[in-house]
Amino acid sequence: MESIQAIKQRFEIIGNDVKFNRALEKAIQVAPTDISVLVTGESGVGKESIPKIIHSLSHRKHAKYIAVNCGAIPEGTIDSELFGHEKGAFTGATQTRSGYFEVADGGTIFLDEVGELPLTTQVRLLRVLENGEFLKVGSSQTQKTDVRIVAATNINMFEAIKKEKFREDLYYRLSTVEINIPPLRERKDDIHLLFRKFASDFGKKYKMPTIRLENDAIRLLLKYRWPGNIRQLRNIAEQVSVLEEGRSISLPTLNGYLPNAGNTNLPAVIGQEKREGDFSNEREILYKVLFDMKGDLNDLKKLTLSLLKNNDTEKVQEENETLIQKIYGGTKEEVEEAAESPLEVLHLPRPVEKQPIIQQQPQDDRYHFAEEIEEEETLSLQEKEIELIKKSLDRNRGKRKAAAEELGISERTLYRKIKQYDL
Repeated sequence: MESIQAIKQRFEIIGNDVKFNRALEKAIQVAPTDISVLVTGESGVGKESIPKIIHSLSHRKHAKYIAVNCGAIPEGTIDSELFGHEKGAFTGATQTRSGYFEVADGGTIFLDEVGELPLTTQVRLLRVLENGEFLKVGSSQTQKTDVRIVAATNINMFEAIKKEKFREDLYYRLSTVEINIPPLRERKDDIHLLFRKFASDFGKKYKMPTIRLENDAIRLLLKYRWPGNIRQLRNIAEQVSVLEEGRSISLPTLNGYLPNAGNTNLPAVIGQEKREGDFSNEREILYKVLFDMKGDLNDLKKLTLSLLKNNDTEKVQEENETLIQKIYGGTKEEVEEAAESPLEVLHLPRPVEKQPIIQQQPQDDRYHFAEEIEEEETLSLQEKEIELIKKSLDRNRGKRKAAAEELGISERTLYRKIKQYDL
């Protein structure tokens, strides 16, 4: 078995990062077998080197090695490209054609961007992985093939499975061994080595002296996040080598070639999941407001029954004012201005009007009268919501933004409620 350093020299791989070396070790160990391998990592990290290493160290090294970019082949023709087709299978099929799985029999197929495969093609691929069988497009005759599959992807496969864009059974078939290539930003010690290698190569290619980075420029090089990874680093080295007349590159010069170089330490942008959750958050806030309103209504009922049973008007009045302030806000003076007495605020019928009935039948009618009060006092959540919105708008002089903040909902939700209730 060849050593890691020998493999690096043969395939011109540069880097001494621990995680990257571990990925190469796994590739070397799995190469003599026939198990399928899934290479994962961000775009531009150099995933295409791993399947070449695996093929060159396997017993299939003298057979075909075919690399297929699944994302670059149109959905309507990818089955034909991979598995072939019979003459007349579709418009334009003027002759029988062999697919990659037939041509690469005995060798290795590298499926790059495998996460972009259509679901129908995934079913065909699963059959090849399970028993080595496939059907040409337009044919009913099963064919056998002996192909080792190495796949690569830069997408989150578990998210794709969750969204039903990739078959779970196919994922586990492909990822018998999974090799992850770390992004360039996690390989700090390799960044400058790679840049110097690229700069030297382009100096020889364009027959000019090799560029050299000043110390401040090196620090910027290491600090930058490199979203395009090694591919982006190579492009930057080529641009600077060709466009700059001076061979010593300063910090301001290099900074001009790095997009958003001043924002390298910003946190990650909030993903789509967060935006999709906005509506559910608003619903939760609205439910909370409605449940609070329900609790306030229960307190109002208790005050009413207490008034009927104890006839302690002064105590109930104090508790009533406190409750009204809790629900509607404002000072005690504002509450008194809004209603002449707590009885009117609660919309209670005056006990004096019912006094003769209570005197005639003190035991039975007392509870009957309480039921009448409770029935009158029980408002629907929608009515209470309308009332709450009206009072908040009045208190904020019609300013929807301020009213929305006071109600604990978004301005968009408040606007929708105003239209819904024609306020």
